[in-house]
Amino acid sequence: MASTAHNSTHNAAVDETSAAPTRGWRVVDIVVTAVLGVAVGLIFWVWNFIGGAGVPWFDAITPGLGGLASGVWVLGGVVGGLAIRKPGAAILVEMIAASVSFAIGNQWGIETLYSGFAQGLGAEIIFALFLYRRFSLSVAMLAGAGAGIGAVILEYFLYRNIEKSLAFNLIYGITWVISGIVLAGILGWLLVRALASTGALDRFASGRDRRIA
Repeated sequence: MASTAHNSTHNAAVDETSAAPTRGWRVVDIVVTAVLGVAVGLIFWVWNFIGGAGVPWFDAITPGLGGLASGVWVLGGVVGGLAIRKPGAAILVEMIAASVSFAIGNQWGIETLYSGFAQGLGAEIIFALFLYRRFSLSVAMLAGAGAGIGAVILEYFLYRNIEKSLAFNLIYGITWVISGIVLAGILGWLLVRALASTGALDRFASGRDRRIA
């Protein structure tokens, strides 16, 4: 009897996390989204120095290779989508993070906000394609790639990469996507798993999934 009760409780928990997500936003969703955005924004600010130096270093090897140092700047969309699991979460976390980076001060100014929207939208589209039901490592990697593609499309026009050579744009696009997959997709998935293991996400499906696993 005890075993049956345990299995029923476990199955109920599994059903709860695999069910269609609630579309409405709770106060706790908004608060945690803001906290995540600020935290990722501080990561962005640090990466502005590291990645900002890495991009020209890689470009000195081969023009366009600087995309390899860029993936951290799309981390917010992946983390937001994985942790909150609500429509719009990826865009919101990425935009808040971009706003923090902009407010503290960086080398790109207001264009940081344009990038935040484009990158967050790229990740958001991937989560939407899976109807906000799947949040596996592979989906996180796709979201990182989507965010990278969003960044590349924006920069093609905003930074006039349209005037650069086809070789540059191909190399830059491919390396940006690779960096998004690794530095945003994989790293973002690991960060959310680590955060869930602390109990900080217990009021979210992402936290319950971690306990069941």
